[in-house]
Amino acid sequence: MLYHPTIHLEGNGCLNMLRDDWTLALVINSITDGLQHLFLEPSPEDPLNKEAAEVLRNNRRRLFEQNVQRSMRGGCIGSTYFERCLK
Repeated sequence: MLYHPTIHLEGNGCLNMLRDDWTLALVINSITDGLQHLFLEPSPEDPLNKEAAEVLRNNRRRLFEQNVQRSMRGGCIGSTYFERCLK
């Protein structure tokens, strides 16, 4: 699970090139660039995780980044528990 506005808590993501726009002609660089953009520039528009998107819209610097860190180190955000994936 990830705390991210365009990734649902069940793991569904919102990256069109991996779903609707997928073709065999896509090269690995295009895919990694798309994934990098997804994580470095999270967008609260058209969210799959509405709570994360709302926090990102209203309080990006503090609470959103704290929630991302808490989720990566293992902890609860609201009633959702995130397993540790960072040391």
